[in-house]
Amino acid sequence: MAQDLFSNYTLENIRANEEIANKFFEIEASILSVCNFRDFFEKLLSLIEERFGIPHVWISIINGCEVARIIESLESSDLLKNRLTLVGRSTFLQLIRDEKTPVLVNEGLKPYCKLLPKRKKYFVRSLAVAPLVLDGNVIGSLNLGDYSASRFQPSMDIFFLSQLAVKISVCLSNITSREKLRQFATRDPLTGLLNRRETEFMLEREFSRAERYDTPLALLLINCDDFKTVNNSYGHKRADDLLRYMARQITKMIRKEDVVARFGGDEFVIILPNQNSGEALKVLKRLRIFFQEYPMKFNDTTIPISISCGIASAEDPEIKSPGDLLRKADDRRYVTKKSKSLSRHR
Repeated sequence: MAQDLFSNYTLENIRANEEIANKFFEIEASILSVCNFRDFFEKLLSLIEERFGIPHVWISIINGCEVARIIESLESSDLLKNRLTLVGRSTFLQLIRDEKTPVLVNEGLKPYCKLLPKRKKYFVRSLAVAPLVLDGNVIGSLNLGDYSASRFQPSMDIFFLSQLAVKISVCLSNITSREKLRQFATRDPLTGLLNRRETEFMLEREFSRAERYDTPLALLLINCDDFKTVNNSYGHKRADDLLRYMARQITKMIRKEDVVARFGGDEFVIILPNQNSGEALKVLKRLRIFFQEYPMKFNDTTIPISISCGIASAEDPEIKSPGDLLRKADDRRYVTKKSKSLSRHR
């Protein structure tokens, strides 16, 4: 009798493990073919939630690591905004003592709240944190939270979760390599902004959309006044720092749906979908005021920043193509720059 009970118990365990293994295999098979971060994370989180009935599944990434930098430069989805969080390295490593081994917790959960996405409060009673590794270094974790304290107990076997974490890490390595190659083709290496070729593609797309839906579209073409003087006075490295500083600040001051790019040299293009010339002028005024009030500083030196800009709008009857939009903005910027130059020499 006892032997029969033991046999039945063992058989049930085997079947339960097979079921778990099959679910993990389905998830692994689904994510292996995904080639970009957004689709990868969306599919991964949705599948784990669906196959295992886990109420809260999200990803934590260590701020400043390569994956975090790439993700921040990508267009995010609603799912990722709610299910992905950036955390400091020291904070993360305090919670994950062994960087390669999943942690199961059902007591003292408060410190782990630091892993939660912003503005999210998951009232969970047990938690599984599986570290993710890239090139031998921990870069974040897959996090699973449940309302039941018995769902993730520290005494439980972590074999399947460890295997899944390894597979996710391999996928992340492959996707990171692909994203880096894609960024080399579309991004300016100095500022991280879109390059000229990609900007022209984006402008064609937005121009076609504006025509199709009869919506406004504006463009700003900006350059830094006296950039050559900065280069000559402070050197190439400081001039590069100035371009990076301008790129960061412009990016912070525009909407998510706007597009900012380095068009070449000290030229920046800002594409403003659903904005007319009047609204573009407001953006320009904000940028001018900001750079006047917050010049670039290094050590005890301050480098003033003055910008010249041309604004063009697809609503202008003269503009029939994306190229016309760029040319009109460039013409107006030239007039502004020439006027400034004449004023200085009077």
